[in-house]
Amino acid sequence: MKGEHGMLEFRLLGTVEARAGGRPVALGHARQQCVLAALLIDVGRPVPADRLLHRVWDDRVPHRARDTLYAYLSRLRRGLEPHGVRLVRRSGGYTLDLGEATVDLHRFRDLSDRARRAAADEQAEALWREALGLWRDSAFAGVDTPWFNAQRQLLDGERLAAQLELVDVRLRLGQHDRMVSELVARAEAHSLNERVIGQMVLALCRCGRQAEALEEYERARRRLADELGVNPGAALRQLYGRILAGDPDLSGDPDPATARVDAPSADEKTENDSGTAVNPVTGRQLVPRLLPADLSLFVGRDAEVDEACRLLGADGPGPLTLLVTGPAGVGKTAFAVRTGHRLASRFPDGQLHADLRGFGDEPTDPFTVLGAFLRALGVRGGTVPTELTERIHLYRSLLAQRQVLVVLDNAAGSQQVRDLLPSGARCAAVVTSRTTMAELGCRRLPLDVLDSATGLALLREMLGPDRTDAEPDSARSIVETCGGLPLAVWVAGARLAARAHWPLAHVARALADEERKLDELAVGHIAVRASLELTYQQMAAPTQHALRMLALLPGPAFASWALAALLDVNLSEAEAVLDDLVEVHLVQIGSLGATGIRYQLHDLIRLFSRERADRDAHHQDHTAALTRLLGASLHLADLAADTLSVDFQGISQTELATWQLSPTDTNHLLADPLAWFTDERQFLIDVAEQALDRTEAAPAAGLATALTTLFQVGGHFDDWERLQNRALKAALSSGDRHSAAKLHRCLGELTTILDRYPEALNHFEQALLLAEEQGPAYRAGATAGLAYVHRLLGQYSTAVLHFEKAAKLARQAGNVNCLVYATNGLGVIDLEQGRVEAAVERFTECLRSSRAAGYRPGEAQALRCLGQSHRALGAYPAAADAYRQAVAISADLGDRLTATHAACWLGDVLVRQGEHHEGRRLLAQSLWTYREFGNLWGEAATLYALAEAQLAAGRPALARKRAEAAVRLWRQIGSHTWLALALDTLATAHTQAGDHPAATRTRDEAAELRKT
Repeated sequence: MKGEHGMLEFRLLGTVEARAGGRPVALGHARQQCVLAALLIDVGRPVPADRLLHRVWDDRVPHRARDTLYAYLSRLRRGLEPHGVRLVRRSGGYTLDLGEATVDLHRFRDLSDRARRAAADEQAEALWREALGLWRDSAFAGVDTPWFNAQRQLLDGERLAAQLELVDVRLRLGQHDRMVSELVARAEAHSLNERVIGQMVLALCRCGRQAEALEEYERARRRLADELGVNPGAALRQLYGRILAGDPDLSGDPDPATARVDAPSADEKTENDSGTAVNPVTGRQLVPRLLPADLSLFVGRDAEVDEACRLLGADGPGPLTLLVTGPAGVGKTAFAVRTGHRLASRFPDGQLHADLRGFGDEPTDPFTVLGAFLRALGVRGGTVPTELTERIHLYRSLLAQRQVLVVLDNAAGSQQVRDLLPSGARCAAVVTSRTTMAELGCRRLPLDVLDSATGLALLREMLGPDRTDAEPDSARSIVETCGGLPLAVWVAGARLAARAHWPLAHVARALADEERKLDELAVGHIAVRASLELTYQQMAAPTQHALRMLALLPGPAFASWALAALLDVNLSEAEAVLDDLVEVHLVQIGSLGATGIRYQLHDLIRLFSRERADRDAHHQDHTAALTRLLGASLHLADLAADTLSVDFQGISQTELATWQLSPTDTNHLLADPLAWFTDERQFLIDVAEQALDRTEAAPAAGLATALTTLFQVGGHFDDWERLQNRALKAALSSGDRHSAAKLHRCLGELTTILDRYPEALNHFEQALLLAEEQGPAYRAGATAGLAYVHRLLGQYSTAVLHFEKAAKLARQAGNVNCLVYATNGLGVIDLEQGRVEAAVERFTECLRSSRAAGYRPGEAQALRCLGQSHRALGAYPAAADAYRQAVAISADLGDRLTATHAACWLGDVLVRQGEHHEGRRLLAQSLWTYREFGNLWGEAATLYALAEAQLAAGRPALARKRAEAAVRLWRQIGSHTWLALALDTLATAHTQAGDHPAATRTRDEAAELRKT
């Protein structure tokens, strides 16, 4: 589509962009870009408004969303019309009236279709290369909404399929010698994909490396057997046989009839090709994509970006580090993000990014950043080390064999970045800082201010050429007064863009006057401060007040509800003020979370805001605002946890909340409580830490306690432990026994999950000591937790006493959740001691009570235990049905770990029913999940079930391997009951393998354990 500014092209295969004549076209902020992308996917076809609302906001449509949508559509229409693109409203909805060839996504699909139909492989190769060359990153990079995430996964599958088709073509053309490294890397990332493995094996064979090819096949065969309990499919087995037989048709000569490696048939596949390395369950390496979205408006710096790419692409020993330096406001962050996106394709194993806040009040420490990086690399919270040194070692080990780009933004000095730099020889890092870090061994790239021409180009992009060309002297004066600092030009330009009727001369004069007032300040900051001061003075008083209040937040990223609390207003009013601040670019749209927009404050703007707050507001106002923020955080977190209803403590924290949003606003935010927590987790932790710094022990401890359920469901065990340990120390120091009792109970639950039973017993016992003179609500949960640990250790008599006491206390407190938990615990003891009928009676009672109270986790637990009872009676169909219901409930709650507790035993009973393939698949999946979470008990139970499955399949050697691993873990845990069961299975495996002396020794040990 060609307009007055040249041919217009739209890009969705990466960040959402539009370019006219090779130059970027401004598309507005992130949410508006989402609306455009939602239309471009169906370009030329009408999209109803309701469908647009769903695509952009999913089911969490905010207040005034329809009005906001119409405003975005209106702005898009005005912005696209000069380029010859019409956005029209028809009876079926809104339509972008342009051809599919102008959108890279549709060009990719068209080229893929043509490549598949190509008559000659040479033509197919060219078409596949052209199609794949359109990809710059994952589709819609930086957009995070459920609908777009689902579309991204589908498109990732299309991309991988295209890559594999190209490999087949190139193998037929005899290009195997140029592809081996690429294919080996892809096979490592897709270690269970038989088509990928077959392509690699064939290429190695054709390069004369038959021994390596056979070795890779054998590795793949073992991995499929160990992890999924299946053999390679027919196509891969056939290729293996041909290599062994020395088939001459496997030579390197191009031959379309013999060179193709076919994909396994549907019943032979071990995984689907729906996307790149997603999770350990699929056997794929996790690929983090943490770079912020690239800026659509990025003017100049082309030479510097090219130089950065050259420096990081040069050959050299070890990982490369590039330090980008320059004064505040020079554009280091935007430069690093742009460079990161340019380099993304060179680092297929992912890109990590962290804002180190090096020049703020609270720089981010390496310990916290490493935790975030490890989780992004696939390490679950339970297995993230608690010591800095261990985190560093694990981080370096994970990156040692990967190709990852690490971007560390806003670093204070080498001490802050040294432990975050990658160790892998194929990795690289980009660090930005205002300091030169002389002691850091790296390549350096200083950024200078923009020259006059580039500064004018930036202003022209923001205002349009008509306004800047009409007042060239004033435009040049603005750029010069801003000192060529992009941030200063950006702030001044944003003010003019928001006031289309203002002459440029007005702002040019005002900036010059303001700069003279600030001449006593550090030169590097004068231009930015002048721009900020001018914009601040021209804002309405309520907007000025809002900017000052934002400086009180514990970090630069936040959601609108946080400002609502600071200002003591409702959500709509806070959003309206933020719209004003976004319009003048004092606040940026940071990201689109699952529950709405998250905003960002540049560190210089935050510093400016804090100075104005210190100058213009009273200390009492600051204290009151922070108290409201803490209250809102506590109230929302407690309600989110209560909605999920996973915990059984039964003590509300809302009484500690001195301020809360309206019920309407609260319900809107917590429509999906787990998604809200995922977005707000770090912010809530920061609020709690900030309150602890201010010695507000009780409400801070209340917030830390309220986060327990959310930490548990999300698997953020390291955050859980660190925050609550600090809150516990504060509570004990201040003599707050109530808070300390609650925190000990929560930490007891955590250490139970992490299989640290001595610590768990101590926490529960301390909680009961502190709660001696308190009501039954405080003692019920701790007593039930104590009973559970004794049961896990096989100390049944002690466990029964505590469960019965917990049930009594729960009845007195009216805590249904805890009553169900305790009753269920008594039922499990009945089951493990062979009293199946008594166990079924208790589990049925728990199921009835849970359903009556709407306690869904209790319902899932009761169903899981009923499944265990049916399994013990040999009623496998009934057991499978109960397990399936339990899995569905836990999965719906977002609780993967609890869902796995049922899925594991579902796999076991499927094997017992003869459904060996599906049963072993579920067990292998469960094993991965338990290892993700660091749950030793679950891992041991799954290994035991896998051993039983291998025995049923007539594989005693594999069964012995699994049983021995289960025995080791149960010895470590200290559970005699389950250790004896695993020893029985191991003895059977020894017998089937013909090792009768070992079988006898193992059975004797199991018998001795049962006597104790």
